[in-house]
Order: sequence, then structure tokens, then C-alpha cells
Amino acid sequence: MKRSLLVFAVAALASGAAMANADLAKAKNCMACHAVANKVVGPAFKDVASKYAGQKDAEDKLTQKVLKGSSGVWGPVPMPANAQVNEAEARTLVKWIMAQK
Repeated sequence: MKRSLLVFAVAALASGAAMANADLAKAKNCMACHAVANKVVGPAFKDVASKYAGQKDAEDKLTQKVLKGSSGVWGPVPMPANAQVNEAEARTLVKWIMAQK
């Protein structure tokens, strides 16, 4: 009984963290151009996660793209710099995005 309660608690915390990061993505306007499963203006987060999966420097590279913007990787529409996102928030968002595969 205690073990199943512990498993439930861990699962609830993990899903709460995932939901919190989705809320952060909404709060920082990421969802204006992106969605988890389908392309909007920018690529789907699951596509980003697949493209960068297994790359050792992916988290650092994507954090910089969130902060400074990017162009040419996913087509002609550039991603602008995100001045409303600090580095810690960008890392949190990138970790969440990378878990969307």
C-alpha cells in the first residue's frame, strides 16, 4: 500500500512539473507560434525534440535560440529573440520541449 502511494505521489509531482512547464510556455508566449504536436508558425515541440535528440549540446544550443532567436533552421520564418524569458526559464522550457518526443 505504501509503495503504491509513493508511486502515485511521484507520478503526480512529475505530471505537475510537466504541466507547470506547459504553463510557462503559455505565459512566455511560446504557444503563439508553437504547439506540442503540430506545426503552427514554428515547428512542433515534438519535432524539435526529435531533431535534437541525442545531441550533447542540444540544451545549451536551444537555450540560446530561445533567448536570442534563430533563423533558417525550420524554414524562412525567423524566431525572434525572447526578451521576456530569462536564462533559467529558457532552460526549463528547453528541458520540457526535449521531453516531448
